[in-house]
Amino acid sequence: MRPPDVQRRFTDSVRANANLASAQCAPAVLLVRPARFGHNSQTAPSNRFQQPGTSSDAAARARSEFDTLCDGIQAAGVSVCVVDDTTEPAKPDAVFPNNWVSFHRDGTVVLYPMQASNRRAERRTEVLATVEMRLGFRRRRLIDLRDHEQHGRMLEGTGSLVLDHVQRVAYACRSARTDESVVREWSKLMNYDPLLFDAHGSDGAPIYHTNVLLSIGARWAVVCPEAIVEHDRTRVLQRLRDSGRAVVGISAQAMSDFAANILELRGSDPRAGERSVLALSDRARSALQGLGHQAWGTLRGCVDTVVAAAVPTIEAVGGGSVRCMLAEVPES
Repeated sequence: MRPPDVQRRFTDSVRANANLASAQCAPAVLLVRPARFGHNSQTAPSNRFQQPGTSSDAAARARSEFDTLCDGIQAAGVSVCVVDDTTEPAKPDAVFPNNWVSFHRDGTVVLYPMQASNRRAERRTEVLATVEMRLGFRRRRLIDLRDHEQHGRMLEGTGSLVLDHVQRVAYACRSARTDESVVREWSKLMNYDPLLFDAHGSDGAPIYHTNVLLSIGARWAVVCPEAIVEHDRTRVLQRLRDSGRAVVGISAQAMSDFAANILELRGSDPRAGERSVLALSDRARSALQGLGHQAWGTLRGCVDTVVAAAVPTIEAVGGGSVRCMLAEVPES
């Protein structure tokens, strides 16, 4: 048995960690089961993670991968709301709903401006209604940023924005899909501090979405420092360290394997109670493990459960991984 003072410190630590997890990590997610998944020629020019060409059975493979991920997340005790995509019009990227909508603890729902015109049909009011009905989300405010599309200004949800909900910081790397003026407008409306920076891939092209180079959990942050341009790198890394989280740096190769496209959620176990759940792809997990114990061991020590799903078709054809497939739904 622990001495009283040790027990008190242990209890305080557990409580503090629980409070961090509650603020940062959602207990539920929205996923959209793809109907006509496939290569999107409209997004390929800015998304260097997409691979050219697609197999004739890509849609069927994507649905199988999607179902495996859903099963794993549900088994970890995370509440899941699955909405089927409609077959018309064709929406090849419908499996990535986090780009067009975000849900927030104060009851705010945000609709985002999307660069590719064939992605704008993904924004369906019936999806929002289903989330509210199945997950009990109470919408109190709607922020509609879609008009920015008419002026060529984009902000693609939590692809463009990586949010530290505890410190109220919105990290965003500028790109054709992430307009600085819209980031600042969003931040003012949502009471976040915008932290903008530039980031490039190995070919010198801007990183299309922030969430492929950065992810933030309750007690950790994964980031690819070499992707961030030199004059911004120190500022971004210092802000992450100042948050009190363990900062795990990854290589450009690991980033290309989606090692930063990961998400911490909150699951519930009837026996163990609330548990932290790290959701990522098999490819991302292998990349993190390949960086050695300091990277994977640190990250693994910050979470209770890992859900790793094989989504190779979605990654190759769609250019996004597990984090892109999950739109968090907090309590409201």
